[in-house]
Formats: sequence, C-alpha cells, structure tokens
Amino acid sequence: MPIPESGRATSTVDHTASAPVASARRAGLLVTLVLGGLTALPPLSMDMYLPALPEVTEALRSPAATVQLTLTACLAGMALGQLVVGPMSDKWGRRRPLLVGMVVYVLATAVCALAPSAAMLVGFRLLQGLAGAAGIVIARAVVRDLYDGVEMARFFSTLMLISGVAPIVAPLIGGQILRITDWRGVFYVLTGVGLVLTFVVQRFLHETLPPERRHAGGVGEALRTMRGLLADRVFTGYMLAGGLAFAALFAYISASPFVVQEIYGASPQTFSLLFGVNSIGLVAVGQINGKLLVGRVSLDKALGWGLGVILLAATALLVMTSGVFGEPGLAPIAAGLFVLMSAMGLAMPNTNAQALMRTPHAAGSASALLGTSSFLVGAVVSPLVGIAGEATAVPMAVVQVSCAAAALACFLLLCRPWRAASAK
Repeated sequence: MPIPESGRATSTVDHTASAPVASARRAGLLVTLVLGGLTALPPLSMDMYLPALPEVTEALRSPAATVQLTLTACLAGMALGQLVVGPMSDKWGRRRPLLVGMVVYVLATAVCALAPSAAMLVGFRLLQGLAGAAGIVIARAVVRDLYDGVEMARFFSTLMLISGVAPIVAPLIGGQILRITDWRGVFYVLTGVGLVLTFVVQRFLHETLPPERRHAGGVGEALRTMRGLLADRVFTGYMLAGGLAFAALFAYISASPFVVQEIYGASPQTFSLLFGVNSIGLVAVGQINGKLLVGRVSLDKALGWGLGVILLAATALLVMTSGVFGEPGLAPIAAGLFVLMSAMGLAMPNTNAQALMRTPHAAGSASALLGTSSFLVGAVVSPLVGIAGEATAVPMAVVQVSCAAAALACFLLLCRPWRAASAK
C-alpha cells in the first residue's frame, strides 16, 4: 500500500472500529492543549531548574560538576525512556503507559524536592527523565493515530507553538519561584504540574489505538519492529535529518549563553531578550508552516527549504565568527542565530510528520526512535561547542555547519524527495 504524501489529508483511523478516536478528533482544542502540555513538560523540567543550580550546589555542598549531572541524568532519562515507552504504547495502547509514566514522574519529582544529597538528586532526576519521556513519545504517537498527511503536519506546527513557549517562560518561572522559596520549591511546583497533567490525561484523553491495531509481542517483537523501521531507508533519512537539525539547535542552546555574554559582552538581560526573540521566531515560522504552507507546498519542499536556510545561516555564522571580514559584533551574530532558529520551524515539524506518515503500524516505536535519536545526537554535540576554550565562537558554528550539512545530505540521499514528487 503506498505511503500517503503531503498534498491531501487522509486518515488511517478505522472509524467503524474506534469511536473514542473519532470523539478525540472532535475534541480539537482540548486534545491540542493536553498534548501540548505533555510535550511542554520535559523542557519545563529542564529549564525551570536552571536558575537554581548555584543554590543547589551550595545547599547540598557538592561540586558544580556533580550538580551539573542532574541535568545530564534528566536528559539521558528522556532519551532512553522513549525507547521503552514507545513500544509499550504500541502493545498496550496509549493511555495505560502514559498514566503510569505520569504517576512515576510525579513521585520522582516529589522525591527530588526532598533529596538530602546530590547523589540522590541525580538518581531521581534520571527517573524523572525516564518517566517524563512518556509524554514526549506518546504525544507524537497520539497525533499519528488521529491525523495523517497535511493535517498531521499542521498539528505538529500547533504543538510547536505550545511547546516552544515552555523554554522561554521556564527560566523566568524558576527565577520567580526562587524569590519566595528555595530550590526545592521548583520541584514542588513541577510536582503540582505533573499532578494536574495526570488528572487531565485520565479525565479527557481517550484511547486512540484500538485493540485490533496493537502489537501482541514482547521485547523481541519491539526490537524487530524498530529494526524494520531502521531498515526503511526513507524513514531513517527523515529521522537522521530531524536529529541532526535538532543537534544544530542544541549547539545553539548549549553555547549561546557563553557566546553572547562572554565573547560579545551582552548582559544577562540582553541574552534573555535575544533568546526569547529567537524562540518566538521558531514558533512563528512553525505557525507559518502549519497555517500557510502545509496543503499548498509539499512537506518535502518546505523541509528542504528549512534545511537549506539552516545551512546558509550556519555558514554565515562560521564566516563571521572566524573573523574573515573582521570583528562582526553582536548584532550580525544575533541576526544569524535568529535566522537559524527560525528555520527550525520548517525542519522539525515536517521531519516528524513525514517520518510518522510511513509508520501507521508502529507509531509508538517510530516516535521513540525519532525522539531518542534527537536527544542522543544533541547530547553528543553539546560538549563540542566549547572544545576550543572560551575565546572563540568558531566551534559552535563548526558544529552547526556540520550538522546542517549532514542533515541536508541525509534528506537528499536517503529520502530522495524528487522521486516522491515525480511519483505523485
């Protein structure tokens, strides 16, 4: 059966077999808010905690490097947890693994608030990440259950609007919490957010994977499913293109505080303003993609343009930071970063949509592979941005150019979009 392309929305849902799926689609705004909350929870868990790091170091009397492991542990848990939860949701449906994950998230976050030592905090941050991964992977799988074609691409762009706001407001919320309480209050607030989301999921999110579409196998079957997905050249191409584009984004997130403030002399307030503007650019382009381009322009064409602009912006940043035309100053660097970040609004939703359109039979496993690859590649490139020390921004630009070029190459060589266009 041919894979539906991006031109006309089609539905893979068996409406005669699953009334809850039809009612979930009719829920519209409510489903969007629930899934948006699930995808926003991981960045809230990571970024709301950032302003508290110095206080945690002092309160627990631990080295800064040890406290930094609490971030690494949470990120690693989010990456690995998706590999477990995704196949589970293909076997048992979406609701049961999601609710279990949310309950574990709430308990782990509450223990983080009470942790007496850095070692315990690291351990339960790992568990928090593992459980929080359920929201990421199952939200994407639910979208795949409910939508197809251009409808799915539009929905991913809408989710980007919600989840894109989270990294902007999370540090601000964390800073305000620290004005009235200590670092443990951040985890108490996250516990409350987790409780609210758990209730909302239990009350309002219906099962979207009917029993007749579930997989009966165990771990071996899940591994075979993932191996089959990776053997699909086109799916792997979209997965790698999305993961490498995310790595270019993660290089910006990791290096920008140092680059903008230390090298180019911006104040923390200026850095926060620029970070917010760049995030708004990403969200805005994502909305342009979902509201204007999808349905009028093929997803592959929009994706190709997005990856091309990311590569051009990264190349311009490399030329500027290497001093080819002299010292550029903050304004040109900020402009290059804004263009790079904004173009992510074309790349990220369309890679997810195109990859998941090929996998209606295993949306949970496919979503797990997409999420895990992005997090792992991002974690690998993150240390590379500071490899040349504190006096240059060239490593950040080199990482971004390399990742953008590799993403575009994977898209062209593996996905071969011209063949899909000619076939259509």
